[in-house]
Amino acid sequence: MPPNWETMLNNVREMRKDSDAPVDTMGCHKCSDETESPPVIRYQALLALMLSSQTKDQVNHAAMLRLREHGCTVENILNTSDEELGKLIIPVGFWRNKVKYIKKTSEILKNQYNCDIPNTIEDMLKLPGVGPKMAHLCMKVAWGEVTGIGVDTHVHRIANRMGWVKTKTPEQTEKALESWLPFDLWNEVNHLLVGFGQQICRPINPQCSSCLNKTICPASKAK
Repeated sequence: MPPNWETMLNNVREMRKDSDAPVDTMGCHKCSDETESPPVIRYQALLALMLSSQTKDQVNHAAMLRLREHGCTVENILNTSDEELGKLIIPVGFWRNKVKYIKKTSEILKNQYNCDIPNTIEDMLKLPGVGPKMAHLCMKVAWGEVTGIGVDTHVHRIANRMGWVKTKTPEQTEKALESWLPFDLWNEVNHLLVGFGQQICRPINPQCSSCLNKTICPASKAK
């Protein structure tokens, strides 16, 4: 285990206690219409995660609201033209590719899962456009099961900055964190660090001077 990791984690919890980062109100776990049936809620959670790659939470949430207003079910998305679907999700990152992935995945869900989504991490990872981060987060949001740590660019960056890992890719970061971080923290760490990365430990110009970890973080510019 890296030095000071528990102190750093508790400090991040303190800095995140107000839960006022974009991920807290517009993250993928907030994108489904909770008045829908469980299969539709799970499908919308999956789509939100598929759209989230390289996209800010605010943009992603707005796209999901448009999809929900349009009718965000497997059948309706399959009956929507690629052109119309593209207009609904612009300006999410790589939207053209995501239109293709959503259509292919929706076809699989209709034919193999009765318009629901897979309930295992192995089957989730077989869906077009679904990577490890999305799959782990979807298993938690949709099925309430923790299967691994969802590592996005925020988690990857911050874990390296704080000296928790020394890795070059999010996939390496996931494996490294899972090798020592206690299992009961796996679910918390993604949401905690994403919000921390949005507000304080930003990609550019991190707010080291206001960070509670400034005296113990290896990457701090405010020591």
